[in-house]
Amino acid sequence: MTTPTSFQTAGRTIRMAYQDAGLVQDGDEPNSIQYADGLLRLSDLCNLWQTQGLKLWLTSDTSVTLTAGTGTYTFGPTGSTVMTKPVRVLQGYWLSSGGVRTPLQPISRDEYVRLASTTTQGALSSYYVDKQQSQLSVSVWNPPDATAATGTLHLILQLQATTPVSLTDNTGFPVEWYMALRWGLADELSTGQPSAIMSRCAQRAASFRDALDSWDVEDASVTFTPDIRGASSFR
Repeated sequence: MTTPTSFQTAGRTIRMAYQDAGLVQDGDEPNSIQYADGLLRLSDLCNLWQTQGLKLWLTSDTSVTLTAGTGTYTFGPTGSTVMTKPVRVLQGYWLSSGGVRTPLQPISRDEYVRLASTTTQGALSSYYVDKQQSQLSVSVWNPPDATAATGTLHLILQLQATTPVSLTDNTGFPVEWYMALRWGLADELSTGQPSAIMSRCAQRAASFRDALDSWDVEDASVTFTPDIRGASSFR
């Protein structure tokens, strides 16, 4: 049985993007300046795409050990959980020592600020995410008491894809994303080229990106429930 082979090295992506943009002829190689510029543009493109929509391969169920009385936990190179700063928190739940899950409700900064007390200990019911420059800060409410601290906080994090720093590095995106990355970079590089080339790069970049955004979703259907926190009662 054969296995899929990934040719998604940064060098291959950059070389073909330059050819697609008409800046390098078939059979020729970009020069060192073009490779260096292409590597920076590719990294920028990868970083931007991580902010747009859910990328399933980047999600991770991260377990956090709770400490009684501690309501805030940080994620980043200098955080209480040392890691590359996650992009966002998608979901959260509390897992009891007996293995029972309790979903947690995400709340906004305004809702968190309006809480009467953020120090009263008790069972976890919600969490607030504070996105900082170098780390992600997650505050749970209530801060765990001794009973809640016997369980663990679980956060579904969207992690950052690895960005290439050399031409032989992988782009951090799976093989099915190669054409979108290649033509997305070609679209960036084609500025100033004849209108036919610019139009072709733009159209193909958009087409491949749209196809992958439609494909990169969960196989099961998603059901939404109304948020009753803002509901009013009329008599």
